[in-house]
Amino acid sequence: MPLRIAMVSPLYESVPPKLYGGTERVVSYLTEALVEAGQDVTLFASGDSNTGARLLPVTSRSLRLDRECKDPIACHFMLMERVLKHADEFDIIHSNVDYLSLAFARRVKKTPFITTLHGRLDIPEIGSIFAEYGEFPLISISNAQRKPMPMANWLRTVYHGIPPRLYSYNGESGKYLAFVGRISPEKKIDSLIRIALKAGIPLKIAAKVDKVDVEYYEAVVRPLLDTSLVEFLGEVNDREKDALLGGALAFLHPADWPEPFGLALIEAMCCGTPVIARRRGSVPEVVDHGVTGLIFERDEEAVFQIKNHISSVSRARCRRRFEERFNSKRMSDDYLEAYKAVLASPCALDANALRSAR
Repeated sequence: MPLRIAMVSPLYESVPPKLYGGTERVVSYLTEALVEAGQDVTLFASGDSNTGARLLPVTSRSLRLDRECKDPIACHFMLMERVLKHADEFDIIHSNVDYLSLAFARRVKKTPFITTLHGRLDIPEIGSIFAEYGEFPLISISNAQRKPMPMANWLRTVYHGIPPRLYSYNGESGKYLAFVGRISPEKKIDSLIRIALKAGIPLKIAAKVDKVDVEYYEAVVRPLLDTSLVEFLGEVNDREKDALLGGALAFLHPADWPEPFGLALIEAMCCGTPVIARRRGSVPEVVDHGVTGLIFERDEEAVFQIKNHISSVSRARCRRRFEERFNSKRMSDDYLEAYKAVLASPCALDANALRSAR
C-alpha cells in the first residue's frame, strides 16, 4: 500500500522555483520522485507550483517576488493551519519549513510529524526551540549541519538529490568559471571575483540580490564587476543554468559560512563540471576532493588549484559520482526509509505519548 504523505513546502518560491530557490527545488524533486515511486503525495505549496502530486495551494502565487505580500510569516501561519485541518488524511506529515512548524505539530493528535531542517543551526536563539520540541524527529541535510545541535532528536541525514535528466552532461571543459546562488557576504562574492581575476579566468555569476544584501552588493561587489573578465547575469532559469554550468571549466564556491548543503554543487556535478569549494560546512561531505572537485582553505590556494589542478578532474567521473550519490531516486528512497522508521516506532500511533513522558 502506498503511503499517504503530506509534503509541506515554504511559500517563498513556487515548487519548483521559476528562478532562484533551494528548499522549494528540493521539495519538488522529492515530491516527484515519491509520486513516480507510487506514493500518494499531497503537496502544500503556493498556487503557481507544478507537480504530479495533489496540490493544495495556500497562496495564489509564491511570495518572494510578490510585491503585494507584506507579511510572509502570516502566510506560513495559514499554511500550517491548512495542514492541520487535513492531518488525519495522511500517514505522515513531512514539513520543510524548519522550526516554524513545530508549535503546530503538537496539535496533531495521531499523524506522525517529521521535519527536514534546511537552514543553518549555529544561531543561539534557536537552540532552545529544538530542546522544547524534542519529541519530533528531525532530518539533517548533512552531518555538518548537526554540529551546533548534537543533542537534537536526529533521525538521519538525507543528502539532497536532483533528477539526472534535469541538466545535460557536457564532457568538454569550458573556458570560464561559474557561480550560481545569491549575492551575500557569507557567500564571499568578493573573494569569488578576486580568485577569478588572479587566476586570469573569465567568471560568470548568476545570482539574486535580496533586499538585505543590497548594501553589500552596491558597496563591495558592484565595484569589482567593472572588468571584462566578470559577467553578472542576475537570476537564471533551469534552461539557462544548464548551459551556464555545463559550459564552465569549474564551479567556484568560496563561501565562508557553515552551509548545510549547497545544492548548486551537485547541479554542477550533474553537468560534469568539477567544483572548487572552500572547506566549510558540508563541503567535505558533498565534494570528493580530486574526484568531483578540489577543496581549498585560502583564496590563494584556490587560484593555484585553478591554474594547476582543475584539468586533472575528470568530468565523466563527476557525472558518475553524481549519479551514485546525489540523484533524486536515492533521496526519495532514503526518505521512505525515514518515514517507515517513524511509523514503526512505538509512539507513531500516539503523537502525544512521548510528549507526556518528557
